[in-house]
Amino acid sequence: MQKDERDLLEVLKFELQFLEDGGYGRSPRTPWRPQYIFEDSLTCMNYDSKENPGPCSDCVLMHLVPLGHRSEKIPCRHIPFNVSGETLDSLYRYSDQNEIEETVGDWLRATIQRLEEERAAARQAHSKRPTPGGGTLKGTPLYQKQHPKCANPACPTAFHWTGGGKFFRFRPDPVSAGGSNSTDDSPGGVHGVRHYWLCERCTHAFTLVYEEKYGVVLKVLLPELPATEAHKEVSAA
Repeated sequence: MQKDERDLLEVLKFELQFLEDGGYGRSPRTPWRPQYIFEDSLTCMNYDSKENPGPCSDCVLMHLVPLGHRSEKIPCRHIPFNVSGETLDSLYRYSDQNEIEETVGDWLRATIQRLEEERAAARQAHSKRPTPGGGTLKGTPLYQKQHPKCANPACPTAFHWTGGGKFFRFRPDPVSAGGSNSTDDSPGGVHGVRHYWLCERCTHAFTLVYEEKYGVVLKVLLPELPATEAHKEVSAA
């Protein structure tokens, strides 16, 4: 199974919706026991792979598990939910299902809000930081790696044909001093064109532009820019 490349914030948002929609009600398949948080959720990376599960160490939720508990059999049961250090492992010992879901719901809302605020602050700081040529990060060509992904090097979203997002095409980078062309050295350099793809989420914050000195770079989309100017920036693709 390929490593879990989902976005943590999106996973937590879906988990909150699943919880609030009563997703942890009694299951027709296992009516004799309560449903386990995360493990019986659609957000579990092994939800459809119970017979051949991937290692929990690949799960995006491992980012929330303390280092000392990442080797546990079920690591997500050891995510701390509050200052008291309550976890699913401890809640299953003395709380009923309603109390557990209330505690998890409070934690999900607080964590989602914190992540959103951190990302908003990071985007704002990144957009104000001067960078060479006015760019941000160099875009990653779609087929540069074995597993195609979003052109944003900081985004782990794997490429899917039906996953939305936006395609970009750029002509080869300038010929280097050694006379070789970097585009021709990559699988994406077919017919002298290099392909890029931004996932649906990244298209709301970034676009790709070509700068002669730096190549294809990621640029922040400023909300105050008129739509016509934003369009002119990407029309060179």
